[in-house]
Amino acid sequence: MNYLNMNNEKLIPVVSELNILLAEYHMYYQKLRNFHWNIIGKNFFDLHEKFEDLYGDARTKIDEIAERILTLQYHPISKYSEYLQIAKIQESDSLISDKEMVEILLGDHGTLLSQMRKVVKNADEATDEGTIDLIGAYIRELEKSSWMLNAWSKSTADTLKTMEVNEPA
Repeated sequence: MNYLNMNNEKLIPVVSELNILLAEYHMYYQKLRNFHWNIIGKNFFDLHEKFEDLYGDARTKIDEIAERILTLQYHPISKYSEYLQIAKIQESDSLISDKEMVEILLGDHGTLLSQMRKVVKNADEATDEGTIDLIGAYIRELEKSSWMLNAWSKSTADTLKTMEVNEPA
């Protein structure tokens, strides 16, 4: 029964991209756990807590993405062997500096954001507003987390871009 009143054929690319996003989030989640457990140095307290916040958020998103796939009447991919095959996010070494950890996570954020945009594009073509709404919120949240991690990695002497008041947009 098609209780969603959507074209099942148009949902196939949406579900495919959601499964890839699910795999990316699983890899990202485990990397955050790795970094949480292995952070050392003067930034231990800040990053240990931040990584815990991020992996808690990732765990929630993993569940929501899988449930969205189920809502669309498909089974989510659920084997790590399959996640390893389709995810671009790769495992990371445990014995790296705090700065390297943050740089790696910012790169992973770029991968996640790119995948989220693919999901939104396909969901738009399928008129799948539920998926667009879910992933749109994820994009906003991840962009904010990226900004914060990027700000952490900067020197206090660094500055952001500025615009003059009369400068054309």
